Amino acid sequence: MSDATRDGRDTLIPQSRIMRRSGQEQRATFFELFFDLVYVFAVTQLSHHLLATHLSWEGAAQTAFMLLAIYWAWNYTTWMANWFDPETAPVRLVLTFVMLASLLMAVAVPRGFGDLALLFACSYAVLQIGRNLFVVLATPPGAFHQNFRQILAWSVLSAPFWVAGGLVEDARWPLWLIALALDFAAPLARYWLPVVGSTPMSQWAIDGHHFSERFQLFVIIALGESIVLTGVTASDTEMDARTGVALGLAFLGSVALWWLYFSGASPVITRRIGRSTSDDVGTLGRDIFTYLHIPIVAGIVLMAVGDELVVAHPGYEMEVTGALAVLGGPALFLVGLIACAVRVGHRIGWPWLVAVVVLLAGVPVMAGASGLATSAFALVVLGALSALEYRRTAREIGPEESPTGVVPDTP
Repeated sequence: MSDATRDGRDTLIPQSRIMRRSGQEQRATFFELFFDLVYVFAVTQLSHHLLATHLSWEGAAQTAFMLLAIYWAWNYTTWMANWFDPETAPVRLVLTFVMLASLLMAVAVPRGFGDLALLFACSYAVLQIGRNLFVVLATPPGAFHQNFRQILAWSVLSAPFWVAGGLVEDARWPLWLIALALDFAAPLARYWLPVVGSTPMSQWAIDGHHFSERFQLFVIIALGESIVLTGVTASDTEMDARTGVALGLAFLGSVALWWLYFSGASPVITRRIGRSTSDDVGTLGRDIFTYLHIPIVAGIVLMAVGDELVVAHPGYEMEVTGALAVLGGPALFLVGLIACAVRVGHRIGWPWLVAVVVLLAGVPVMAGASGLATSAFALVVLGALSALEYRRTAREIGPEESPTGVVPDTP
């Protein structure tokens, strides 16, 4: 939690029995972990949807769109649970309602742009409005209450476009793009409304440790889904030497992504937010987690799809779409990490940029290569980057000072 909140200068958050206690470092509760289980299923559904479309551009666009909506629903609920205590009955009931609506969204994913489009859209709109309405009804008049009234207004504003898109197939894409644009623009506009204006970001005091932990867990969800997907694929195919090697490469690729995130970016972000004052902690939380974690999660999902293709057909040529999944996924992941590091003022070395360039440049080259060769190429790049970062950080600050090899971020 920010120093301003600890010192008692930030009185925005009302004190009631359903709110988390201020002045104490918060951790993720067991109910929040239970809540995340629905999103494990949702991420799996997204990967399966992209695979079912044979990595077509249309299928990729649909998957990316639904990923953004699902991530947005989880992200908003995480913000809400940062202030409201999931150990209290009213908050648990609201989170249960959001879980059910999220489950319906996930069920609709395979036909989210088909005959289940209305279910997907209504589930999303209802959970957004219902959760925000609870906060408005449960909080006394004041700045916090007014903030959520404006958040609720923006949710209500986008809802008709979501529902209309679910009903009208011919206009689905433009209507849903308008709806998603409104939802994504709302935090940037600070929920501006006529007459009342915008909500000051200085009022959005968050517990940096709890917030970082929650998004770390979402990254774990995405990484876990990639391991499950490749494991299930391997169990459904003839387990020969090539399949075993492909499975091993996919697993080590997931380990490399975990290493780069949890031993590098995540501790730096947590420390930087923990040192922030109430004047900038809300803006940092919005930028880093609400927006800049999207390419991180999307990159993991895309790489998982590529790994599944490699495990299922290790000797086949990947073609451009397959190579784009295997190599473009890690590149997108690294771009997200670089963006987060830049946002918190952390120094990024040249190997990160070189790794992104090499991965993307390898797509046309590896399009004619086998899945094993493509996966091995990706692992070499990620492994080399991990090793270089470990050596650089150990040399600069010493392993005894930083067991994880994290370089202190610069102001």
